[in-house]
Amino acid sequence: MKAITITKFGGPEVLQLTEVTDLIPSKNEVLIQVKASGINRSDILQRKGKYAAPDSTSNEIPGLEVSGIIAACGPEVTQWKKGDRVCALLAGGGYAEYVAVKEGQCLPIPKGLNFVEAASLPETVFTVWSNIFDRGKLKAGESLLVHGGSSGIGITAIQIAHALGSKVFTTVGSEEKAKYCDALGSDLSINYKTEDFEEILKGKGADVILDMIAGPYFQKNLNVLNEDGRLIHINAENGKDVELDIWQLMVKRITISGSTLRARDYNYKKRLTKEVFQNIWPLIENGKFKPVIYKTFSYQNVINAHQCMEEGSHIGKIILDWDS
Repeated sequence: MKAITITKFGGPEVLQLTEVTDLIPSKNEVLIQVKASGINRSDILQRKGKYAAPDSTSNEIPGLEVSGIIAACGPEVTQWKKGDRVCALLAGGGYAEYVAVKEGQCLPIPKGLNFVEAASLPETVFTVWSNIFDRGKLKAGESLLVHGGSSGIGITAIQIAHALGSKVFTTVGSEEKAKYCDALGSDLSINYKTEDFEEILKGKGADVILDMIAGPYFQKNLNVLNEDGRLIHINAENGKDVELDIWQLMVKRITISGSTLRARDYNYKKRLTKEVFQNIWPLIENGKFKPVIYKTFSYQNVINAHQCMEEGSHIGKIILDWDS
């Protein structure tokens, strides 16, 4: 089968289309003929040698989410059958014609969505649900601050939190992105290039903050959080080393947490899949949350797709199309 492999660590040019060994699903796995693959920031880091795949997954083929058609089922699979249309969360290997994944990490493609739209869902939706709602315990009536509002994570968090009754603030890098996030449900979008989110949110506060920036944002986040606030880290793009005022943490009763999803065990991902299906899939099918696709590239143009993500002007998801 064809797959896009990382031939060595480096820039987008190290990605090459190659022939690799065909996959055979194990007892509780399904084999998916991939129609579309989502591109994520973690794929960039993996390509650069900064984010290794778990031991159970090849480090050569990136890709954490796909959509497609089930081509075969392992002997113990009960949930799916050949021909089912699904999308799936992966630990890696998504830039390929076929992927094998445990059945509990698959979801039916929501009604009304095509393969490209469905491929944009798993990584972002699972990340948002596990961090903001499972870990962060965001409730209706509370406020959420999302840094990177126009990213795949951001547009997902804005829409879901808004649909579930929370007030949403976000930071973005341009007025165009601010207007787009407002249209998706953000109550206030702050251009971090011209405004200081800490100053603007004084008196408003936030109950939960989802942060992928860290560095200089860390102290500002603590200052913005309300009492009993929850700060959730999913990346540290601007620096992982910070100083913490323990007294401020105690006085405001702040909870600081962080997580990565990729290396979590199967039982956790299986539980998360059920929760996403129960809580998020109805929002999609009722039109309260929609995938936002910035651009679709043929799998043969994966280098251009990575260049597009690294350039940083995109709003929404970038997708590889395996049918083109």
